[in-house]
Amino acid sequence: MVAPTHVTEEQARAVAEEARETGWEKPSFAKELFLGRFPLELVHPFPRPGAEDAARTERFLATLREYCATLDGSVIERDATIPDDYVRGLAELGCFGLKIPEEYGGLGLSQVAYNRVLMLVGSVSPSLGALLSAHQSIGVPEPLKLAGTDEQKRAFLPRCAAGAISAFLLTEPDVGSDPARLASTAVPTDDGSAYLLDGVKLWTTNGVVAELLVVMARVPKSDTHRGGISAFVVEADSPGITVERRNAFMGLRGIENGVTRMHQVRVPAENLIGREGDGLKIALTTLNAGRLALPAMCAAAGKWSLKIAREWSAERVQWGRPVGEHGAVAAKLSFIAATTYALEAVLELSGQMADEDRNDIRIEAALAKLWASEMACRIADDLVQIRGGRGYETADSLAARGERAVPVEQQLRDLRINRIFEGSSEIMRLLIAREAVDAHLSAAGDLADPKADAAHKAKAALGASGFYARWLPHLAAGKGQLPNSYGEFGSLATHLRFVERNSRKLARSTFYGMARWQAGMEKHQMFLGHVVDIGAELFAIAASCVRAHAERDSDHGASGIALADAFSRQARLRVDRHFAALWENTDDVDHRLAGQVLGGEHSWLEDGVLDQSEGTGPWIASWEPGASTEPNLARRFTGNQAAD
Repeated sequence: MVAPTHVTEEQARAVAEEARETGWEKPSFAKELFLGRFPLELVHPFPRPGAEDAARTERFLATLREYCATLDGSVIERDATIPDDYVRGLAELGCFGLKIPEEYGGLGLSQVAYNRVLMLVGSVSPSLGALLSAHQSIGVPEPLKLAGTDEQKRAFLPRCAAGAISAFLLTEPDVGSDPARLASTAVPTDDGSAYLLDGVKLWTTNGVVAELLVVMARVPKSDTHRGGISAFVVEADSPGITVERRNAFMGLRGIENGVTRMHQVRVPAENLIGREGDGLKIALTTLNAGRLALPAMCAAAGKWSLKIAREWSAERVQWGRPVGEHGAVAAKLSFIAATTYALEAVLELSGQMADEDRNDIRIEAALAKLWASEMACRIADDLVQIRGGRGYETADSLAARGERAVPVEQQLRDLRINRIFEGSSEIMRLLIAREAVDAHLSAAGDLADPKADAAHKAKAALGASGFYARWLPHLAAGKGQLPNSYGEFGSLATHLRFVERNSRKLARSTFYGMARWQAGMEKHQMFLGHVVDIGAELFAIAASCVRAHAERDSDHGASGIALADAFSRQARLRVDRHFAALWENTDDVDHRLAGQVLGGEHSWLEDGVLDQSEGTGPWIASWEPGASTEPNLARRFTGNQAAD
């Protein structure tokens, strides 16, 4: 394995920038929000699947629900593995080919249907949801659907649909969110017929049981090869691949996640997905819709939490009244119910927008992932608090005492990874912020380039003046200031007016930050984080209100309006706090203190405790090609048959 070379901050940014989708051929509701515009027509009326598609989805969900009712999630938690017959049963129903087109043996379901399947399966065990989503959202099927050749689709998609589990291999022991330092290599053979892969991949979800892999590796640039980070479909049983171990985590105990080593693994040239150098772009494009799998799991968690919280708060009596009638618990119940409604609204809106393919949803999907993963953890924490000691006690322990086995603490552990999966919350905020300020960077050019000289900055300032002369005036006033605007939404109109006003305020705040810091803007990550969190809340308010309006004549119409109203009121308070934190904060103090901590200045504070962690560095550092002697732990599923 080639050791990673030193990569400068500028080089790392260049790699990330090159992988971005730079064009905006379709409208984006969320992007417009960040620019101070509220294009309600992009999401209103609330988009819905067609009648035929909806009916087909309901039929499949009914069958799947019947099967899932026979599964026991506690078995997965207890044994820390998914039983083989559970996997076979899901494969027989077609759950490994949910979005794969029917011509390749899949079910050809929509993104909305896929999300609902993950909600249902995830309610049995989040580990089952992770198995299916890692296989389809980031594994072999989605990249091939987006960038694969017809030959690749015919060769691999039917296998995936039949139950050949796939995995996505990007992260390395020394490489997380900075792909510029990717060390795995794919060296072309002299005759050009294949590539030889070398490297180590960490946290390979499904990698322990996968039959097919998507591997990201760097192809050396040469006279005959474009080079760059590239994506390959790799047979998991290829000579030279060793599944080193199965990792264990605080949650998702059934997840098959490991360390995979590759030593001179021969991959046919025809297994290259897209072109050399397109690997990161393919990965990011895959995630545009793939990230919606996590909000689906979060919405399912919200629904379950609401049920448990409602039942317990009604039956548990303290001081002569059910605990749910006490103000402190009532506030938590309101938050869980209102936020669960919003979680589902954001999920349904983003999923349907993905299906319709008339909007660019790269920001919407990222916002949904970020916001849902954060809010679901808050819901889970509140549920633990409502249940008290029983929330902290394991389900097995509760059952042993003769009480109902409610796995509340497990949910808290299982959900925590969603703030890290597929881009940590911190990285997601930076990615979204980059898209949010894209118009400014395009207009201002060298003003935001730390290496630009005075002459280039002057030229950029002249070019930017035209953009801002057209853009800034519209931020001064809008429909949100008119008391009767959005009147068709009735009592929810006030919240849409809030979204419109604060969208303009958000754009002004972003502009002030750009004007104040210019090239240094990217260093103010807390500022950018608050900008993104404001946009996420505005998006969620809009989704909730539009959904409630669309369902106003349904059996639960009044209920939906009440939930959307409560959520919007709660979210508005969070928005106000984020705006205040843009300018009144401890960012400078925090940055200074962190530097002192890193320099060891406050290490005396660590005295008085024992550090019982073993070793002083990453164990992976000493590995050399061919050094592994541990057994391959992988189990393979071929079609519907499992073999050890």
